[in-house]
Amino acid sequence: MTKFEIGKTYYCRSACDHNCIWNVEVISRTEKTIKVLIEGKAKTLRPYIWNGIESALPLGRYSLAPVISADREAA
Repeated sequence: MTKFEIGKTYYCRSACDHNCIWNVEVISRTEKTIKVLIEGKAKTLRPYIWNGIESALPLGRYSLAPVISADREAA
C-alpha cells in the first residue's frame, strides 16, 4: 500500500481548471490522520484507502473537491 510520507509534497489539479494546481505538504502523521500544510494553513485530514493508495480531501467533501493521493508526489 502506498502511504503519505512526512516532509513530502503532493499535488492535485482542479476538476474545473487544469491550470489550477494545489500543493499539499505532509508535516506529520499518525496511523489514522495526517497533518498537512495547504494554502499556508495547517489542517488535519483522515486519509482513506482507494485501490491500495492513501487519498485525502484537503478542502472538504463536495462534488468537485480536489483529492490528493500518495502516488502523486510533486516534483
